[in-house]
Order: sequence, then structure tokens, then C-alpha cells
Amino acid sequence: MKKKINAIRRSVMKSLTKNIGKSQQKGQSGETIKVRKVLISRPNHRLGNLLLLTPLVQEIENTFPGSKIDLFVKGGVTPIIYKNYKSVHNIYQLPKKPFSNLFQYIKGWFALRWNSYDLVINATQGSSSGRLSILFAKSKYKFFGEDVEELQTVYPDYHHIAKNTIYNLRHFLNDFGIENKKAIPFLDLRLDKNEIFDGQQKLLNLVQNDRPTICLFTNATGDKIYSEAWWNDFYSKLKSAFPNHNIVELLPVENISKLDFKIPHFYSKDVREMGGFLANCSLFIAADNGVMHLASASGVPTIGLFKVTNETMYKPYNDKSFSVNTNEMNQDEVISLIKSSL
Repeated sequence: MKKKINAIRRSVMKSLTKNIGKSQQKGQSGETIKVRKVLISRPNHRLGNLLLLTPLVQEIENTFPGSKIDLFVKGGVTPIIYKNYKSVHNIYQLPKKPFSNLFQYIKGWFALRWNSYDLVINATQGSSSGRLSILFAKSKYKFFGEDVEELQTVYPDYHHIAKNTIYNLRHFLNDFGIENKKAIPFLDLRLDKNEIFDGQQKLLNLVQNDRPTICLFTNATGDKIYSEAWWNDFYSKLKSAFPNHNIVELLPVENISKLDFKIPHFYSKDVREMGGFLANCSLFIAADNGVMHLASASGVPTIGLFKVTNETMYKPYNDKSFSVNTNEMNQDEVISLIKSSL
């Protein structure tokens, strides 16, 4: 019932907000845009979605060096993710459950009116609250994130959720004479040396050797999850194919395992501690979920397993990372791909 209510709510909100921001204030001939203060809106609390925002933050850093960036989000994980982003100034956090803390929710929205910005950006077109927040914010230049039809044929990866807004923003900024044809930034948790060293020590304590390590994450949500039988079969094949590698499991916050805890495992609730651990692995394999994006943002080659969600939108894309559609590829074929990547 809760899922049905949320689906109806989202549908109603999209209908009410779909035309918001259609008219854009574009640059006039010879006009120069000066940007020192930017607001990026992504009112969502999920780990994966907030990590998928990191390329856009890097894009603003690269396009407008020295600018200060404010984030309009939900939940409490954002300050942890952006701990080492010196450009991020204020983080306005709406409560995950608005009606449980109505005062904080209202305060968060009014913060948009207390500040003035040079540029405000809706991080994803599909977000109704994101479009409303851009409408509500005070700024001369407002970018609502509309798709640009002609770009869809130019960039094969145009529909990836971390890249789509960046392509559209670059098109918007072209009107001001700002052109950028560089590669889209990767997801980046910006782990520091101490975090990576700490993760190295935790991995060494777990495996007690210096062999390369393959890390599995066997949990997911809803229909994205793979069964115990699937993971046990996959682990057996992986172990046979890579006898000189350690194979370990990163456990979810629920502290459960589809492999019944039979292989060495690491557990933490600390996002950055998990990232430091993953950064020292040679390969990470998981179904589509937030921890898959955490691995990608930590720099480890990541293989995302997809069977129901859109891999074009959500696949990992850092160096040596790729997605696999398990409806079209069996486990032996996946193992062959892993051999190639390693």
C-alpha cells in the first residue's frame, strides 16, 4: 500500500510540475555569465543518487573555478559523501520523512529564499521537487535540466543519470560562450590518504596475504536482488576461475549474506570506511544498488549486475567498469568478461 501511495504521489507531482521551467533565460549575444555561487538541487536521500551527483559537482568546479556550491538534498548522508569537497559550502538537508519533522522541512525550503545565487541547477529532470526548488530559489540564471533532443544522437551515453544533466548544462552554457568537450567526470568520493591506508589495513587483517582481492556485495532491494542459489553458484565458478585471488564479501547495513557468511566478510556502517576498504580491492561485483555506486566512486573497477533496472541509466562507468545484463548473459559468460577485465 505504501508503494502504491508513493507511486500515485509521484505521478500527481510530475503532472503538476512537468511544465515548470520550460522557459529558460538564455544568454544574449556577447553576454558574459559570472558565477561565484551555485545551488545544485537533488532532494533525494538515497546513497546511490547522491553519489551520482558527484560528477555534476566536479563539472561546476571545473567550469567555474573558485565558486562556492550549496546542495539542496534529503537525509543525512550528504555531508559524509562531500566531506573532502572544499567547494561545497552549505548543505541544506530536508528530513527523510518530512511529516516527522515538519519544521525542519519547511526551514529547508525557506533557506532557498534566504540566499541568492548566480546559477541554480536541477540535478535531474525527473525530480518534481527538484524543479520546484529551482523555481523557488533566487537566481538570475536557472537551469531546470530539460533534455536536448539533438544531443541524444551525439552522445551514446546521454541517458546515463550522472551524465545527462551535465550534457544538458553544457548546452545551456554554450549560449554564454562557455564550451566544454572534456570527458564527463567519474563518480568520486575523494577518499584521502588516511582513509585509503586504513582500508588497506582492514583488508590485510581480513585476508592475511597480499594477493589481489575480488569483493562481492550480495544484497540489493526489491526485484534487483539475486537469490542465495544464484550467488552460491556464481561464487563457486569465481573461486574456480581465480584461484590466486582472495574473494571476500562486503556486508550490507542489515548484516545479512546471500552466501551465509561462508567467506571472509567485512562489515561497516561508515560510508567512507567502506569506501577505503573497497579502494584496496582489485574488483567489485554487485547488483545495481547504492553500494555499487559507492565502489565506483571509490575507484575500484566495478561490475554491475542488472536484470530489471535500466543499465543505460545506472551502470558504473569508471576505468575498467562495466555492466552486465544477466537476462542476456549466463554466469560463465560473466566470468569470461571478468577474466578480460582483470
